Amino acid sequence: MADKKIFTATDLAKYTHKDSLYLAIHGKVYDCSGFIDEHPGGEEVLLDEAGKDATESFEDVGHSDEARDIMSKLYVGEYQAGTGEKAKSTYASTPKPIPAADPVESG
Repeated sequence: MADKKIFTATDLAKYTHKDSLYLAIHGKVYDCSGFIDEHPGGEEVLLDEAGKDATESFEDVGHSDEARDIMSKLYVGEYQAGTGEKAKSTYASTPKPIPAADPVESG
C-alpha cells in the first residue's frame, strides 16, 4: 500500500478553485473538485472553505452519515497543521459545558 500523502496548510492553500478544490476535515484531506456540482449546499459553501481546514464549518452544518460515506471516496491524504497554526482536526462536535457562574450575593 502506498504511503499517505501529507498536506500542510501551504499545500492545501493551492487547491482553491472549482476544478481543483481540496478541504481538510478532521485531519484528512478530500478532493471535492468532482463533487462540487453535486453538493446539496451549493458550490459557494465549498468554494468559501477551499484550501483550508473546514472541520468547524463541516460540523456546524451537521452532515449526514451519507455525506460522510461520500467523503470517504474523496479522500486524498492527511492534513498536518503547521507550527503556530491551530489544528482544527481536534474539533469536538459536542460542546464543552459552561461552568456555572458564582452566585450573586444580595445585599
